[in-house]
Amino acid sequence: MQTVGTPLLWGSFAVVVLIMLAIDLFLQGRRGAQTMSFKQAAVWSLVWVSVSLLFSAAFWWYLEGSAGREVATTQTLAFLTGYVLEKALAVDNVFVWLMLFSYFSIPAALQRRVLIYGVLGAIVLRTIMIFAGSWLVTQFSWILYLFGAFLLLTGLKMAFSKEDDENAVGDKPVVRWLRKHLRMTDALEGEKFFTRKNGVLFATPLLLVLIMVELSDVIFAVDSIPAIFAVTTDPFIVLTSNLFAILGLRAMYFLLANVAERFSMLKYGLAVVLVFIGVKMLIVEFYHIPVSFSLGVVGAILGSTLLINAWVNRKSDQKKISQ
Repeated sequence: MQTVGTPLLWGSFAVVVLIMLAIDLFLQGRRGAQTMSFKQAAVWSLVWVSVSLLFSAAFWWYLEGSAGREVATTQTLAFLTGYVLEKALAVDNVFVWLMLFSYFSIPAALQRRVLIYGVLGAIVLRTIMIFAGSWLVTQFSWILYLFGAFLLLTGLKMAFSKEDDENAVGDKPVVRWLRKHLRMTDALEGEKFFTRKNGVLFATPLLLVLIMVELSDVIFAVDSIPAIFAVTTDPFIVLTSNLFAILGLRAMYFLLANVAERFSMLKYGLAVVLVFIGVKMLIVEFYHIPVSFSLGVVGAILGSTLLINAWVNRKSDQKKISQ
């Protein structure tokens, strides 16, 4: 697999990730700090974005000195495009987490541990899937066309699908199977995933939520990882942009927890992004869309979606006031 990643770049990235994990999951996640206020979540979200931008600047500086300015600019734009794309798609993942916590009535004070394991699981899963995907693309270049077709169909499905009823979560086959095969308590046992009663080991509903959170990330990874392969097939850029987008998920969760209903139009914007990326992959043999243009298109789509969403929310608020 061809990559711009050198031992120094890989090592630097690993150090940054470990430091960010230590801060996000252990210092912020200590007992007594189970939740974040909206202000705290906004500040930490800004911190994670700033660290990602600083990494991209250091990445450009390193490549500029070792491979030339043109290569540095091209690869850094690929990183930024992948980061913006993965960050946007991660929002949908957060909305699913919100739905799961709401359906299973998990209080905010008990969500901390599930979020920590959810982020760690997502990092491990994405790393495995990215290296597997890079190997597949290297061995079978035609698989990019399958990725493109899949993203195109996924985008269309997202655009025309109806909102799922939250109560339908309990009717999912995987939930029914888990309830049937796990010896489970009826009530939560604090932050415990397992508890013993009369010497018998029981799972708690919190474990079921964690399993559903991890499964949801598997589903979203199937969408997001093929999407970034449309930007670049370099495993270093794919992995770094993916993990930087994931590391701030916990802060993003608390940022969106109380305003999720204000982003009703976001799924349509994400659908258009997926369709664009899918088309880009399907026509790559005939026309290569520059990375800089892709970044501009993705940014324009997401920016337009937020503006439309603000207009829709304003109209809705005015209607409520007039009633």
